[in-house]
Amino acid sequence: MENQNILVADASDIEKAGFYKKTYKHLALAVLAFILVETILIKTVPVEVIVWMFSGRFIWLFIIGLFWLGSILANNMAFHPSRDKQYLGLGLYVILEAIIFLPMIYIAAGYAGSPDILMQAALTTFFMFAGLTAVVFFTNTDFSFLRTILIVGGVLSLGIIVVGAIFGFNLGLWFSAGMAVLASASILYQTDQIKTKYGTEQYVGASLQLFASVMLLFWYILRIFMSRRN
Repeated sequence: MENQNILVADASDIEKAGFYKKTYKHLALAVLAFILVETILIKTVPVEVIVWMFSGRFIWLFIIGLFWLGSILANNMAFHPSRDKQYLGLGLYVILEAIIFLPMIYIAAGYAGSPDILMQAALTTFFMFAGLTAVVFFTNTDFSFLRTILIVGGVLSLGIIVVGAIFGFNLGLWFSAGMAVLASASILYQTDQIKTKYGTEQYVGASLQLFASVMLLFWYILRIFMSRRN
């Protein structure tokens, strides 16, 4: 007998606890899978290929475009009724994140001036994520109003990134700080959605949404740390 996909807000305390446990378990597994895939890529992808990925502004735009299209596909699969397709979508998104992170991880690990910069950025991201999650669960504040802010901010930031890539100017520390704030808002919003809008059987899709927000935060936290070492 298949489990019923009950709205989390209407579920019993036991059903809610089960959904939250599965969601954050899958989030943790996605992070571990990202680390594994990234490690394999760093060890196997030729340096020339990694350098090629960030050597030209239009090459990077092409990679971003492929990442965006792949993200849409992965997201749709993660909410498919078939559990197999849900896992396939989550796995695809993990691989996409590992690929787009590859040049920056390579630079951070080899040229940022300190081998522990990745760990510092990862720990900062973790503690920020934990704090933001606690705010949502313990204050019972409605963060649904952030949806409009995230849409407008996402469109504007994407436009700035594209323009910056085309004309070759550095977006700078303040842009990274602003994007870290936007990623934090996304974590607040997605966590709020987990409490109210998801069904109890949609934990794979919920974990993908959280994973995307966490990786966005990690990206810009790492950029901030790297800029401080230059």
